[in-house]
Amino acid sequence: MHVTNSVLNKLRLSLSVGAAKTVTYLVRLFRLGAASVLPGEIARRLQPEILPLLLEQVRRGVILIVGTNGKTTTSLLLRTILEEQGWRVAHNTTGANLINGLITALLENTNLIGQLKADYAILEVDENVLPLVLQDCQPQFILGLNLFRDQLDRYGEVDTISQRWQQAITPLPAETLVVLNADDPTLCYLGQQLPQKVRFFGLTEPEAYLEEIPHAVDSIYCPSCGHSLDYQGVYLSHLGDYHCPQCGFSKSPLAVDSQEWPQILIGIYNKYNTLAAGLVATEMGINRAAIEDTIKNFRAAFGRAEELEVKGKQVRILLSKNPVGMNETIRAVHDIQKAGGASTKLVVLNDRTPDGTDVSWIWDVDTEKLVELGGTIIVSGDRVYDMALRLHYSQTQGKHDCQLIIQEDLPEAIAKALQHTPANETLHILPTYSAMLEVRGLLTGRKIL
Repeated sequence: MHVTNSVLNKLRLSLSVGAAKTVTYLVRLFRLGAASVLPGEIARRLQPEILPLLLEQVRRGVILIVGTNGKTTTSLLLRTILEEQGWRVAHNTTGANLINGLITALLENTNLIGQLKADYAILEVDENVLPLVLQDCQPQFILGLNLFRDQLDRYGEVDTISQRWQQAITPLPAETLVVLNADDPTLCYLGQQLPQKVRFFGLTEPEAYLEEIPHAVDSIYCPSCGHSLDYQGVYLSHLGDYHCPQCGFSKSPLAVDSQEWPQILIGIYNKYNTLAAGLVATEMGINRAAIEDTIKNFRAAFGRAEELEVKGKQVRILLSKNPVGMNETIRAVHDIQKAGGASTKLVVLNDRTPDGTDVSWIWDVDTEKLVELGGTIIVSGDRVYDMALRLHYSQTQGKHDCQLIIQEDLPEAIAKALQHTPANETLHILPTYSAMLEVRGLLTGRKIL
């Protein structure tokens, strides 16, 4: 019976792979998208066990990257590091991080009978999907970047997600290495409860502290006893240096010093991404000099500080999909404008399924920083008037700090933004997720999904 089941599984795997590859070919042939989700959905229907059947074929190890912000950039950086060492890597490049997207990415590296050819699989995984994925594989590494409130209509509080992670990770083998952000109290506490080996990364740069704790803060209470944490300083949202005066819980010792690593991409958040990828690569035994060389030559993932040239103008796309993410992109743009650039900004707010249909989170964003230096802000997207109202109330009372232009039609909004951008400056576009895909499709002439 076991032999029969094994043969049947192989036949169903081969059938599902063939069907998925046919769908991929047709979708791309007719330019219907990148085929990053549908092939996995079809393959899974034909062979429900396809994910574990593919993951067990990865030769050297599976690396799962989870967190609210930074997954795509971190996974792409780590992939680049490994590929420059000569390893073959399977990776969900487009950022499709639900089960069907993971399957699709793995199918890209299989032959027609379902044989996977990859030394490593680097998979960025949606926060709520991690426990499901861990039912189907035993990863070599789990990398946890952060936990913030993301889509208010989809996810619960961060402590609930952390508890689910702990329940899913605890039964894994002791050899699984868990790498976590110690600056995030929720993840730091999680790491202190796990039986596996845990390594921590974080910042050691007090000069980068924010002047005050921002509105978009999610976890300022001790995850151990519930008492308010005492912060020496915060880097972004609730990430910083802290301790609990009630029970003594505090930030775990770091495995790396952030000031020793180079950084190319802008923003504090990319310091975290760099540290995370660098620490995992170091734990894999890769030479420090080789890691630093890759970091110095790294190009951003699409939409994540990605830079393009459009009609002779420089454009930088900064994905802004939740309060913390948007606060940090605003912080980066604010610093650039203060130094003499970025006088024109395009903000695009959508409320589709990938974005989350509840856009009330924009009132937790410190948009005052975006308008206080003046310049021009063009607003577009499905919820253009919601965003315009938020920016209107961000202007100093009795004084118009900037020129606010409302343009419902996105192509027109992009054209107007380019027109208002001086030749010696960069147009900064701050879109939500589906808006980023639209914007990038219009700018490059092709779709991502």
